[in-house]
Amino acid sequence: MGLFLTQNAGLAGLFGGNQTLVIVAYVLFLIAIMYFLMIRPQKKEEQKKKELMASLAIGDSVLTTAGFYGIIIDMTADTVIVEFGNNKNCRIPMQKQAIVRSEKPNYNSASTSTDKK
Repeated sequence: MGLFLTQNAGLAGLFGGNQTLVIVAYVLFLIAIMYFLMIRPQKKEEQKKKELMASLAIGDSVLTTAGFYGIIIDMTADTVIVEFGNNKNCRIPMQKQAIVRSEKPNYNSASTSTDKK
């Protein structure tokens, strides 16, 4: 028991007798670390997802959460109809939230190549 009292007295002397302030500072430090490691990256990811949903347009090539590539052929507020494959018969309505990545069509790349010999 005497050893415990001397250790506490040593800590109190080390921190100037104000252990409550040290504990509060430690808790605030842990909260700040949690914010920068967990909450902030999640908010950035949500912002990127909102920007993706706002930028979707008919004709965009998209990647779904299931791993399928397709082209948007129709849109409503929260639903898109995506066409998969070349046969034009595979059209599936899905939620916009199922889209992971979008790419705008590039019409200029196929017809602007020039060969010099």
